[in-house]
Amino acid sequence: MSKSIKNISIASHENMQMDSVQKLGITLGLVGLFIMTLALFNVSFPNKGVWLTASITAILAGITIYANRTYLNQPEGIKNNGVWHKDFTSKGSWAWMTGIILTSFYIVLYWFPQYLGLAQEGGSNTGIVGFFDPLSYVLNGKAASQWFVYGTLYTIAILGLGYKFILKYRHNKYQLFRTLSVMFFQLGFAFLIPEILEKLNPEKAYFAKDIKNMWPLNYYFFNDWHLKAMFDGGNLGMFMLIFGIALIFIISPILTYFYGKRWYCSWVCGCGGLAETAGDSFRHLSNKSVTAWKIERWMIHSVLVFSFVMTIAVLFTFLSDNPEISFITKDHFIWGIVIFLAVFTSVLFIFKRKDLDADAVYTMLSLVAIIIISLLINYFSGNRNILFIDGNSLREWYGFAIGAAFSGVVGVGFYPILGNRVWCRFGCPMAAILGLQQRLFSKFRITTNGGQCISCGNCSTYCEMGIDVRSYAQKGENIVRSSCVGCGICAAVCPRGVLKLENDTPAGRINSNEILLGNDVNLMDLLNNK
Repeated sequence: MSKSIKNISIASHENMQMDSVQKLGITLGLVGLFIMTLALFNVSFPNKGVWLTASITAILAGITIYANRTYLNQPEGIKNNGVWHKDFTSKGSWAWMTGIILTSFYIVLYWFPQYLGLAQEGGSNTGIVGFFDPLSYVLNGKAASQWFVYGTLYTIAILGLGYKFILKYRHNKYQLFRTLSVMFFQLGFAFLIPEILEKLNPEKAYFAKDIKNMWPLNYYFFNDWHLKAMFDGGNLGMFMLIFGIALIFIISPILTYFYGKRWYCSWVCGCGGLAETAGDSFRHLSNKSVTAWKIERWMIHSVLVFSFVMTIAVLFTFLSDNPEISFITKDHFIWGIVIFLAVFTSVLFIFKRKDLDADAVYTMLSLVAIIIISLLINYFSGNRNILFIDGNSLREWYGFAIGAAFSGVVGVGFYPILGNRVWCRFGCPMAAILGLQQRLFSKFRITTNGGQCISCGNCSTYCEMGIDVRSYAQKGENIVRSSCVGCGICAAVCPRGVLKLENDTPAGRINSNEILLGNDVNLMDLLNNK
């Protein structure tokens, strides 16, 4: 009688098939989602709290069972077997179906929340919004809103799929650190603390929506309603105002100088947290072409300029309408912006122009010149609408096009089609600012050992930001790209240890002129001169 022998090869096709335990995990998760779907279609549950708890528990338990069976049953190490052959991760029909569902959900969430059951004109919540009422009353003392539902689902996704991510990359301490970090900040600073603060201060306007979120990603920070809420919020409101401004001008530049933009984009940001956890299965779908890189640079910097102009217009309107509660006058504000832009661009052009591409230098100078000239024309003409545009209208356009359509509908809904960092790569103004700081004023870089590179292409394949990492590694060139979020996956999937995330002195980070090609450079002389 012949005895069957188990194939223990990691790359075996047998190991790509789901077993009964994995199917059980998926079934449990789907049961939890099915309960929420019933609530979405206004099915009435006798005890919403119990059913909501059962639904969330089933989702998290299903993810845990599936992840344990998938990754703990095999040796440590990256296993992306079959990602280009599975329908779900190679833009197949399941991927398109998932993308359509996510996109539809975001459209309804942002513009038609009544279809989710949000109460209209003093009525009671129904549907899935009403389904989350028990949890909302516990945390903030009020009935749920569509944003509370979204925040809860967002947190569940990061926690559950973050656990799956940890098991998958458990051989790499850096991946464990940053994943635990985004899980901590999402659960505490983005979800629990703001809800509890609202419950402790029921008489005050709600302004602490996401403590870790900062301008320009938090595009409403300088809006009139938000500023007034902070001014009227007592000591807590003033703390949030000062802390928010300190994040922009002090904390963020210092942390970016030491650690690069990864301190925020990969360790703290909720958008990045969802992309890394829920979007991990789609990271290889990012476009690596030069054309995509050019589009990326134009789009993300255009959004940054849009955000900057919108903020200037909104602040000018606020200072014009509320002089009694403003620390500075609108005249001080205008001249402060003009002086800041003139000094900043002059310093950048004089000392750092060699580290910027020519198109970036000329584009930046042109845009700054246009903004300064427009500001001065408006100032001397007495026009109340700075830059000739009504500040509130500009804010509405930005909120619709960037804050909702791009960051939500496209940014998450297109995960299965365009990759998990569509928003971070093409539209996030925060990523643009941090990227500029990282490129020019940071210690962070990814060093490469070109002599060890075997050109397998793993690094480029799994770079979610569309960077052709292999091209740098083959030349032994440091990777200092504005778009790099320092996720470290390129180093984690490298079989030869070619790539290393480092924080060193700023000198010598950008070494494109020192690439060793053939025998035309004396290696020892090069090293001794550093």
